[in-house]
Amino acid sequence: MASNFNEISKRRTFAIISHPDAGKTTLTEKLLLYGGAINLAGSVKGKKTAKFAVSDWMDIEKERGISVTSSVLQFSYEGYCINILDTPGHQDFSEDTYRTLMAADSAVMVIDAGKGVEAQTRKLFKVCTLRHIPIFTFINKMDREARDPFELMDEIEELLGIRTCPVNWPIGCGKNFKGVYDRRQREITSFHASHAGMQEIATESWSVDAPELGQRIGEDYKAQLMEEIELLDGASDELDMERVGRGDLTPVFFGSALTNFGVETFLEHFLKMTSAPLGRRTKQGEVQPMRDDFFSAFVFKIQANMNRAHRDRIAFMRICSGEYDAGMEVTHVQGGRKIRLNQSTQMMADERKIVERAYAGDIIGVFDPGIFAIGDTLTDARETVEFEGIPTFAPEHFARLRQVDTMKRKQFTKGVYQIAQEGAIQIFQERNTGMEEIIVGAVGVLQFDVLTHRLKQEYNVEVRLDQLPYEYIRWIENPQEVDPDRIQGTSDMKLIQNLKGDPLLLFSHEWSVRMVEDRNPGLKLSEFGRN
Repeated sequence: MASNFNEISKRRTFAIISHPDAGKTTLTEKLLLYGGAINLAGSVKGKKTAKFAVSDWMDIEKERGISVTSSVLQFSYEGYCINILDTPGHQDFSEDTYRTLMAADSAVMVIDAGKGVEAQTRKLFKVCTLRHIPIFTFINKMDREARDPFELMDEIEELLGIRTCPVNWPIGCGKNFKGVYDRRQREITSFHASHAGMQEIATESWSVDAPELGQRIGEDYKAQLMEEIELLDGASDELDMERVGRGDLTPVFFGSALTNFGVETFLEHFLKMTSAPLGRRTKQGEVQPMRDDFFSAFVFKIQANMNRAHRDRIAFMRICSGEYDAGMEVTHVQGGRKIRLNQSTQMMADERKIVERAYAGDIIGVFDPGIFAIGDTLTDARETVEFEGIPTFAPEHFARLRQVDTMKRKQFTKGVYQIAQEGAIQIFQERNTGMEEIIVGAVGVLQFDVLTHRLKQEYNVEVRLDQLPYEYIRWIENPQEVDPDRIQGTSDMKLIQNLKGDPLLLFSHEWSVRMVEDRNPGLKLSEFGRN
């Protein structure tokens, strides 16, 4: 058992978040490069390298150069076993990001040095604060023209409401980017790009007090650096790991993922600063990985057709305590039955390897015959353990979905059901109708593009999507007391039901929700958000 806890203490599980195009997937690639998991890193848009990012595996991701699903990647580095969760940056996929953050113990926030804190960074940061996890900041693209570092620090503090503590400091930017200064070691590391950033690079380090410093970086840059060091030492927050753990302070690093500047430095500091897997709340108390030896895990993501040759569904689960052994018997709490976990895999995006053993902190993918849902608990504990559910975001966009070829009804129904079970969309029906015509709800419009693309590519079904004018959805909490078909509505209200048959109301305007509540005494409406 002691060896289990020893293995668990080596685990580091974190998510990478950012605004689209800040360089999140590129940073993920470079971390894998240093971990020896890949030999050549491909940037997301793959221009010079003609190679796609490992963590972007869907055709639509390769075509558009954006991440639309969360990828799970594992590698080892200097005795640590690292699980990276690469998340979509686009706001239309923030629900997938939120679910992924439920499986992470910390987050790395990537910020574009030329643009600073962008809209989506704020939204994702709020999602992080809901989880109260440590946040580390990597200010990327220092090899391009960048804003003043002090200005960037102020913006993070002002817009995100979190204090900053620079761990290293940039010297110059763009073509004049000389390297970074490590504040604790009082050392300067200079960088030279290699192979368009596709391979590891050799670095040179020397003391900030070295007499030849002026010759190496230029007298002007030396004078500026000395002035900035004095200002930082006097005015910036001390590095307090307790405050970092609470999410009140973020350690900040500077570099360039594309050209490999500062990535290894960041990785080494980050691993020392982050903790072993954290405890998780259950309905019965808390599961502590360094105390509880029973196996427990929860499903945070379901993905169908990751490999078209397999035509399968994978349920991704975060192990919260104990050890996973291939073939072990566990209780599926929500299903109320025992199941055997035979086929488990770990992923490098869509490439998979069979896993015989895994520990708390690890992410594994288990073959799903259609029995799992997001938020489900699996455990071999004698006592009941059930993790708290994962909240769902209320959809803000709705569309009517029809199949073009009525002969493909079976594929259409299967495809829509499977994609809905992944949590990418939510599906509803008109009252008293079948599945010929359905209403889909999504958090962002881009999810509709992904839905139509995947139905065509993975299920060979062409569909027509007609946008509907609704923006608000409400759950009827007491259908036993109020007959949904007799509700006094407004002209912009629509009565629908989900797949369980529960009645819901759609509205175009927020004021209509209040009006319907006023017209129907006794009617209880709540925001849709139940797993």
